[in-house]
Amino acid sequence: MNHARLDQLSDGIFAIVMTILVFQIHIPAIWGPIDNQSLWREIIKLLPVFLTYILSFALLFTYWRAHHFFVSIYAKNVDSMLININALFFMLISLVPFSASILGQFSKNELSVIIFGIHIILIGLCLYWMRRYVLFSPHIKNPEISQHEIRGSTIRTLVPVIFALIAIPLCFVSIKLSLTLFTFAVIFNLSSYGTRFFEKFLTKAEKN
Repeated sequence: MNHARLDQLSDGIFAIVMTILVFQIHIPAIWGPIDNQSLWREIIKLLPVFLTYILSFALLFTYWRAHHFFVSIYAKNVDSMLININALFFMLISLVPFSASILGQFSKNELSVIIFGIHIILIGLCLYWMRRYVLFSPHIKNPEISQHEIRGSTIRTLVPVIFALIAIPLCFVSIKLSLTLFTFAVIFNLSSYGTRFFEKFLTKAEKN
């Protein structure tokens, strides 16, 4: 298999999964006439589902972008092992609408946060495995990649995993704080400032 086919499969899966997410937002079932205030109350009830949609969509975008860098830019060729890792990664990605739906519909239950958090951890670890294989396998050719770039990609890959590991036990104290951590993990990966902050922190720690 060449890069083109793997890229096409990746884009297709992400496009389908990101589209399926919106199907979890159902129009309120209302029978008979209803005034504006009553309709607004019904719409407000959908807020947890809508916020989960935004979180999951943004999360999928960061995974799509990371996958593009690791497989399409860092890897100059693919082999059967890399393809198998991608298969596992795509399987986990395709389950995002399921875990996101549980979190959106049962946002006040700790179990929904645990399921969503474990899912993020599994995807992150699989992505990290893929990254390590691409960078360090003798069977995969790479362009010249600086240590600065390697460190940055490591941070961006593992921060959602670390935040999810914290969010899972934290949900028994405050579900809102757990959801905030999930959100911060996405914002961190969407912004370049978060990576720079971690790099400066690690540099200072190494000097000390």
